[in-house]
Amino acid sequence: MGTRSSKMAAPVIVPATEQHTATVIFLHGLGDTGHGWSGELQRIRKPHIKYICPTAPSIPVALNMGMRMPAWFNLYSLDAEGPQDEAGIKAASETIQKIIRDEESAGIPSERIIVGGFSMGGALALFCSLTHKSKLAGIIGLSTWLPLADQIPANISANGQVPIFMGHGDADDIVPRRWGQMTATALQKFNPNVKFSVYAGMGHSSCKEEMDEVESFIQNHLPKQ
Repeated sequence: MGTRSSKMAAPVIVPATEQHTATVIFLHGLGDTGHGWSGELQRIRKPHIKYICPTAPSIPVALNMGMRMPAWFNLYSLDAEGPQDEAGIKAASETIQKIIRDEESAGIPSERIIVGGFSMGGALALFCSLTHKSKLAGIIGLSTWLPLADQIPANISANGQVPIFMGHGDADDIVPRRWGQMTATALQKFNPNVKFSVYAGMGHSSCKEEMDEVESFIQNHLPKQ
C-alpha cells in the first residue's frame, strides 16, 4: 500500500437547516472529493439531517500506474478475485467509524446515522458499516461491491439486519453489475433487508431514478422526529 497522507482534508458539510437529529455520511469514488456528491445530496436534503462528505487522502493507486489521487484504499486490479489492500481498507474503515463516533459524541445516536458511498466509497461504506459495533439506521451502496467479503460474517455484531439499499447501472463498464448483484446476493443470505435496484442504460454514474430511491431510503430510515 502507498503511504497515506498524514491527515484528511476537512469534510464537506451540508448542515441541517432545522434542529439536527440525524446524519448521513457519504463517501466519494476514486479520484473524486467530498464536493463531488455534496451537490447531489443537497438536491435531496431534508432539513433535520446533516450530511458529511469526507475527502479521501491522496495515495498512489496501483491500478492507475501509481498515480496519486484521492482514494480510500489502494486498488490492485478490477478482477473480483484479485488481491485486496486489507490494511488500507481496515485503516480507512476506522477513519469513517471515528466520524460515526464523533457524531454520537455530539448527540446523534448511531441509529440515526446512515453511511453510504459510490463505487470505492460504497465499498468502504459497506465494510465499515457492517463491522461497526453500534447499530446504524442504514447503508447505501451505489455502483459498488463488498471488499474483504469473506471476513464479514464473522465480524458482524450490531448490523446483521441493517437496512441496505444498493443501486447499479446495467451498462457499468467500471464496476460490473454482476459485482453488485453478487454482493447483494451474499448479504441477503443473512440479511432480509437488502434491496438491489438496477437501472437500464446507466453506466458508472447515477441517475434521477436512483437518487429518488436514495431519497426515499433516507426519508424512511431517518424520519423527522
